[in-house]
Amino acid sequence: MTTESVGNVEVLTASRLTLRWLAAGVMSLLVAAILGLTVGPANIDAIDALQELLNDLPGVNVESGLTRSHSAIVTEIRFPRVVLGALVGGLLAITGGAYQGAFRNPLADPFLLGVAAGAGLGATLAIAGSFGDGAGYFDATPVAAFVGALLAVAMAWTAGHLGGKSTVSLVLSGVAVASFLTACQTYVLQRNNDVIREVYSWILGRLATSGWDEVTLILPYFTLTCFVILRYRRALDVLAVGDEEAASLGVSPTRVRAIVVLAASLGAAAAVSVAGLIGFVGIIVPHAVRLVVGVSNRIVLPLSVLFGAAFVVLADLAARTLITPAELPIGVVTAFFGAPFFVLVLRTSRREIW
Repeated sequence: MTTESVGNVEVLTASRLTLRWLAAGVMSLLVAAILGLTVGPANIDAIDALQELLNDLPGVNVESGLTRSHSAIVTEIRFPRVVLGALVGGLLAITGGAYQGAFRNPLADPFLLGVAAGAGLGATLAIAGSFGDGAGYFDATPVAAFVGALLAVAMAWTAGHLGGKSTVSLVLSGVAVASFLTACQTYVLQRNNDVIREVYSWILGRLATSGWDEVTLILPYFTLTCFVILRYRRALDVLAVGDEEAASLGVSPTRVRAIVVLAASLGAAAAVSVAGLIGFVGIIVPHAVRLVVGVSNRIVLPLSVLFGAAFVVLADLAARTLITPAELPIGVVTAFFGAPFFVLVLRTSRREIW
């Protein structure tokens, strides 16, 4: 009776703790979104901004008090950018957490299998060929980056399985593929010196939006990726005990790892295709969540979506306000915070946190 009571208390306490952190994640995202809507060269009152957004709902007619220009800033520029930043940040964070769980390595990130190099080469070819500048629904640069990222993952996956089915061979294949594609990209840039500035602007990351085009592009991939990864979050917890032990418990490590890695690669490719290479989000957000709430992927992955979304929205806010009227690449901002945190990860990864 005592043992049962203690067990019920532990479960109830864990459930309350999870709900509190979920509420904290939602609140952090809401605060980040409000700041993204209101702070900038044209400061806008938060209540007025929210009332202006409510006017877009069917059957709602609220007087916001904003001028026509301020109304356009909120609804046509800042709101799509905030939503895009939230989707990109959530994708990068959950894919980073998924990679870390699948490979049982806190240093794994969404670019592990050459996603960044493949996307960079695809975008470089599109820009060098004058097919687009990376913004807009029908722009060829996001499409080329997406295809390049998926081809890189396919190359790494194929090469990794030639040397066996271990995670080590897969990771090493990803490193080799990334090096090869980076060399190809360098060659293209040397042959097209006039596009170097534009290519590096894309590589460093940015949330350039043309209304809701980029949001509609990434939303299906965000939904599919999150659904698959969250569907297998319990299986990732089983993988944490080792492949042999997981197999004895009825879980196929190869199958689970393949599904999770492919879903995460798809999501990372989609995020990179519309926002460029925004580094460190997939490492620092899941790892920070793991340090606070524990190692269970059942909790870490959902929270990573929320805190990753908030982190990128705030990073984008800093990128567009720190040196106004100019704008920093968002990758510079995330690297500023991510590089010191990466050192912390290297230090704590010596301990048994899985």
